[in-house]
Amino acid sequence: MKFRVERDVLADAVAWTARALPLRPSAPVLAGLLIEAGSIDGADGLQLSTFDYETSARATLNADVSAEGRALVSGRLLADICRSLPNKPVDMAVDGAKVTLTCGSARFSLQTMPVEDYPTLPSMPESRGKVKSELFAHAVGQAVTAAGRDDMLPVLTGVRIEMDGSAISMLATDRFRLSQRELEWDPAAPDLSAAALVPAKVLADTAKSLTGGSEISIALSSSGTGEGIIGFEGSAGGGVRRTTTRLLDGEFPRVRSLFPSEHLTLARVDRAVLIDAVKRVALVAERNTAVQMSFADSVLTLDAGSGEEAMASESIEASVTGDDLTTGFNPQFLLDGLTALESPIVELAFTTASKPVVLSGVDSLDGESDADFRYLLMPRRLLS
Repeated sequence: MKFRVERDVLADAVAWTARALPLRPSAPVLAGLLIEAGSIDGADGLQLSTFDYETSARATLNADVSAEGRALVSGRLLADICRSLPNKPVDMAVDGAKVTLTCGSARFSLQTMPVEDYPTLPSMPESRGKVKSELFAHAVGQAVTAAGRDDMLPVLTGVRIEMDGSAISMLATDRFRLSQRELEWDPAAPDLSAAALVPAKVLADTAKSLTGGSEISIALSSSGTGEGIIGFEGSAGGGVRRTTTRLLDGEFPRVRSLFPSEHLTLARVDRAVLIDAVKRVALVAERNTAVQMSFADSVLTLDAGSGEEAMASESIEASVTGDDLTTGFNPQFLLDGLTALESPIVELAFTTASKPVVLSGVDSLDGESDADFRYLLMPRRLLS
């Protein structure tokens, strides 16, 4: 194996591929990054790959290949080296049991791993459609806000993606909050109906990393759960980047019915003002205690703390319709929802003080609420 490639192109592709490497690989070989030089998609080039039996990442890039071949080297070490190289062409070649890398006057020699022990990467499933990359990244960023982080409940660490014709729905919950994001896409078949439960962390990392091109192709195996695989493909750096991940097994809870059909109290507040106020008041909130919110007479009053400790209170303007109401929420969960919204005004919709609130964005105090993203948050018990 011998090739020459531009430094920036190589460094970017290696960094993207190496991001999927496991922190604690179950076998030493899984810490490797597979370099393959030869005919890629009908032209000379490279394919860089990583795989840990759950998630795979593949990047193709243009290169001047002098000799075909493949080699497996430490992925994190190669990423560190490429990031530090001078801005000159990079030459790489296999030299016995090592790979030599030369860039200008810099020269490195890397020990190879047994490439025959490296697992076969999964094939890309059937493409189900395409979506604008920036839209997808933004939607995923909002949806994963409510995903669980407790590995003891793996089904809640995922995002349920539902594909129905030209619409995609994303749902996530950790039992205390729930996010729902709707977006449009271009399906491969107009009558498409499929669903997948995707690990939230992998989905978020993938969506953010594939914004180099204008579109992302979403591929899904037919089973849709358990042993199924979902894949994402996009263009970047003159090449193609593909990633696959195994779907989570288990039944995602039926959460759509948690969104109430009617509301007795509606409040609209300047989102930035509310975020700042919650941050200030929450400074005195003890761990696992709520920030109290009281809505009355066009005012929202925030309180936290207790008489025996530090206390804080702040009032801000609010447009309130319906019954007066006092409730409380985990301040960090509340801030997560407010931050995920992007509209200047936030609408808080309540049925009763003991029932969840639904947060949505509004462009103005008298505008229509945005139905594309909704964030439901369970209340916390208030200290007496």
